[in-house]
Amino acid sequence: MTRDKASKSGDQVSELTASRLSVYLRCLNALDAAGVKSVSSKTLAEQFHLNAAQIRKDLAYFGEFGVRGVGYYVRELKRHLRVILGLDRTVRVAVVGAGNLGLALADYPGFRQEGFEIVAMFDSERGKVGRKSRTGVRIIEMGEFRKVVKRERIDIAVLAVPASAAQEVVNVAVAAGIRALLNFSPGALKVPPGVKLKNVDLTVSLESLSFFLARGEADEDEG
Repeated sequence: MTRDKASKSGDQVSELTASRLSVYLRCLNALDAAGVKSVSSKTLAEQFHLNAAQIRKDLAYFGEFGVRGVGYYVRELKRHLRVILGLDRTVRVAVVGAGNLGLALADYPGFRQEGFEIVAMFDSERGKVGRKSRTGVRIIEMGEFRKVVKRERIDIAVLAVPASAAQEVVNVAVAAGIRALLNFSPGALKVPPGVKLKNVDLTVSLESLSFFLARGEADEDEG
């Protein structure tokens, strides 16, 4: 499948579908590492607690990848999914906010392994500008953002800034031409049409886990 065809199809699928494709890719990576050459949708579903019918439906939207009597060739399907997800090239990422979270994100080795390269960090605090993360990512002053985005051909901006500064950073990123943002700051942010913003609210996730624990204790008390 060509990039054009994958991109055209990708424009018409839901975010949930894209998320499932990412899960399938992780599963295929594990199978490939284990030396598995081919796998059926049923086996893939059973091994990784997925839905076989959903797998077939999701993959069929992008083309015919299965072989009757064989299933899916693991490495070939991996290659197709990487093209569909835009991972057949290095995706260049900038982290905005050089606090503890920002530095941890910049140094996370899993990003590079999956094709994401952290090429720059930004912060407005002068005492941090000019320093480097543990893996050598340099911290740059926010006033240089637009110039660096253009020079380094940055695709995605990751926001690890206080909530009070998040919308301003979003505005700066959008004005610099960034069309994809991953936000770790709490609160609702606004982006214009054509820009994708994905929020990761760690507090909400922890509260959800707390709710699960509280319900478990409540059920025990009732029993």
